[in-house]
Amino acid sequence: MARSRLVTLVVALLGVLTFVQPASAAQFVLTQAQFDQMFPSRNSFYTYSGLTSAMSAFGAFANTGSDTVKKQELAAFLANVHHESGGLVHIVEQDTSVYWTYCDWSQSYGCPAGQSAYYGRGPIQLSWNFNYKAAGDYIGQDLLNNPNLVATNATTAWKTALWYWNTQTGPGTMTPHNAMVDSRGFGETIRSINGAKECNGGNPAQVQSRVAKYQEFVAVFGVSAGSNLSC
Repeated sequence: MARSRLVTLVVALLGVLTFVQPASAAQFVLTQAQFDQMFPSRNSFYTYSGLTSAMSAFGAFANTGSDTVKKQELAAFLANVHHESGGLVHIVEQDTSVYWTYCDWSQSYGCPAGQSAYYGRGPIQLSWNFNYKAAGDYIGQDLLNNPNLVATNATTAWKTALWYWNTQTGPGTMTPHNAMVDSRGFGETIRSINGAKECNGGNPAQVQSRVAKYQEFVAVFGVSAGSNLSC
């Protein structure tokens, strides 16, 4: 083969490799139609594309273990999100009277956006100045100084929820991600998100609400719910 033809062929092949990107884990596990079915009354702010874009930054999420485990984890995440945000209706915390309580002045960086700036926002209602700082550092955005990015950018909002899910134990002993991929059960995800108030008999109605939504969502994916559903 002549050198010029060989060079042309190599360049063409490199071009194909450059533009053919693998589908994300999110696209394999969750379709737009399923998302619409799960959140029929959602606020238009919470876009499917924002979720799938955010998921690409958390490679292990809904992409660890068997196909069943992947779907169970995504169902668990979305069930808790549904509960926390009223079905993806609420972008910000509804009780404005508590906004001022989420500033911990003992942190060296204080509350540069203001005493009342760190109220709940997003799918899992990110709150407190230290959580905005930690989440922002992790995803590469200055949420400490600009907390409202969580309420104005869909991908950022989803990333903060996935940050919590994949990296934080909350009042529990493990991250929600680990609870699902290590077969500890949906109940442990509740414990990690709001276990101090809901688990061990604290608010059984709220726990059951989360469990019921999880059971509904795994049915959408066609998999079992597994064991240890409650906390």
